[in-house]
Amino acid sequence: MEKEPHIKIHNLTMTYGDFIVQHDINCVINKGDIFVIMGGNGCGKTTLMRALVGLQRPAAGTVFYSGEDFWNGTPEEQARLKRRLGIMFQGGALWSSLTLAENVALPLHEYTGLPPGRIDEIVSFKLALVGLAGFEEFYPVELSGGMKKRAGLARAIALDPEILVIDEPSSGLDPLTARRLDDLILELRDSLGATIVVVTHELASILNIGSSSVYLDSETRTMIATGNPREALKSGEAKVRRFLTRGEA
Repeated sequence: MEKEPHIKIHNLTMTYGDFIVQHDINCVINKGDIFVIMGGNGCGKTTLMRALVGLQRPAAGTVFYSGEDFWNGTPEEQARLKRRLGIMFQGGALWSSLTLAENVALPLHEYTGLPPGRIDEIVSFKLALVGLAGFEEFYPVELSGGMKKRAGLARAIALDPEILVIDEPSSGLDPLTARRLDDLILELRDSLGATIVVVTHELASILNIGSSSVYLDSETRTMIATGNPREALKSGEAKVRRFLTRGEA
């Protein structure tokens, strides 16, 4: 059965002023993929993520969601397409003055007309999905790093997104906590039926969860298509193999 394209990144060039971060980025992300954007520090991973989710206009090229052109759409069309996305920023990006329940409820209050009781039910369900049942009244400062990441995930899935974009999920976590978060991402892909885009340089996560990937090269400032990272580890381009083996290939 042929896979169905969900996101198409077409001829994307990203700049800061006159500095070209990455150019000529072309890749297809299929429905149900866990697609990894990988590369070393400063290669442009987060910049690509920002172009993907509508936070930074590319210098050239565009992004298609199920065939709809995001960057050449009207503001109304862009807002509608953004509603299909859930985003977990690095560190969780939780509001410190709000409880976990209030953090997860924010998008529900903003984008739905649901009554408070129904919102409370959804919030409890989403927190349970990420293993945080019973933590509704806790504040972010009371949580470990891994719990904050999971809380950020709960907020990202509050509106049942078709596409989940996760920035550096394992950064700063110990290996066991990082592995549990990887397992959670796999579970969410299966339970939500979502397409997931993960921005990371963590090798264990790349190889544990990635079904497809792209490598951003900081030297040439363009991409190296890699496909499944486990296959790239064995037979991919030399530069990608060195990255995936920490230079031991």
